[in-house]
Amino acid sequence: MPQPDFPTSLEDARSFDEADPLAASRPAFVLPEGETYLVGHSLGPATQQSLAALDLTGNREWAEGLVGSWNTADWIDLPQTVGRRIAKLIGAHSDEVIVCDSVSLNLFKLVGALLASGKTANRIIVEAGEFPTDQYILERLAEMTAAEFVRTAPGGAADALAQGGILVRSLVDYRSAAIAPIEEMELMAKRSGGAIVWDLSHATGVLNLKLVDWGAKYAVGCTYKYVNGGPGAPAFLYVHRDEVEALETPLAGWLGHARPFAFEDTYDAGAGMQRFVAGTPPILSMAALNGALGVFDEVSLADIEAKTQTLGDMCLSAFQRMGLDSVSPAIGVRRGGHVSLRHSDGYAVSRALAARGHKTDFRTPDTIRFGLSPLFLRYADVWATLETLEEILASESYREPRFQIRDKVT
Repeated sequence: MPQPDFPTSLEDARSFDEADPLAASRPAFVLPEGETYLVGHSLGPATQQSLAALDLTGNREWAEGLVGSWNTADWIDLPQTVGRRIAKLIGAHSDEVIVCDSVSLNLFKLVGALLASGKTANRIIVEAGEFPTDQYILERLAEMTAAEFVRTAPGGAADALAQGGILVRSLVDYRSAAIAPIEEMELMAKRSGGAIVWDLSHATGVLNLKLVDWGAKYAVGCTYKYVNGGPGAPAFLYVHRDEVEALETPLAGWLGHARPFAFEDTYDAGAGMQRFVAGTPPILSMAALNGALGVFDEVSLADIEAKTQTLGDMCLSAFQRMGLDSVSPAIGVRRGGHVSLRHSDGYAVSRALAARGHKTDFRTPDTIRFGLSPLFLRYADVWATLETLEEILASESYREPRFQIRDKVT
């Protein structure tokens, strides 16, 4: 009988750790002693390079260089500089990504620009169950532009896209980690004259993305999850180089101007992706993000994705053994960087795990998410979390009153 391609015991897990091509990346991260951090899909941990970059930017460039550091430390070009590094993680050309603002603002800018361009039907499509901020931003944008707003049932995006318009879709579902069929859907968009804006927030830094090869033209994403850019780190925006000159952002900001220091009264869009910069770059956050990206310089995205899948299969196998229900794609099926299980007392179980040093997170109404960040997690650490989960469920210790009290952030 063939052996599974994932650990099925602690001994197996240790063997996988010994052969792990990413093992050398773990010391790059600053992690609490004695804690297994399975929430990198929500907020990645700090890296040594991020903290060093913050120290340099704060104590030298800001404290000593003051306003001159816009030139001497090249602060002014950080959106493009960091964008080039993000481009490598998503399979884009170096001039096709800009780092600026938030996912919410970038969605507004990009979808608004597509509507104004007349390249598609005046129609915005989103599935029910899509990440909330995407739904909120799109519905309000539709109201402001008199575009038709279509919220389909889950799984209904393809049929709606066949009628044309702009679909916003997460490549990786934030609850289940299911991956959308990006190449197939891009072909649908091409046939219908529509467009797709991909939200890469739960995909960047954990999957081997190849946007250009897959035919994707537009995307946004955050950098504080698997990219480890820090809390509130700026987001990014991708537009294929053949499409960008036809787009005009609805948020025409000073630093998106072709000549910002000419201080002209009217807006003239900057070349390429610069046009999408609205506000002044948050330099401390940009510096931390730029530092965090260093951890990807010496690793293979293919190795990152492979370990992610193996860790996920290991967890799903353990869930099955415990009789637990998972909403994630099955063993052997490609998925994003987390696996989710359902439990009627999911929040309390998650808090009981945290009390034992195993941090997960919870999504209403009953989903516990295990974030499987492959650069710093060891197989043996995750195996210990699974054993602890089994003990907590068997003893029902999660029923203790202290685990019933909900924090503001879950």
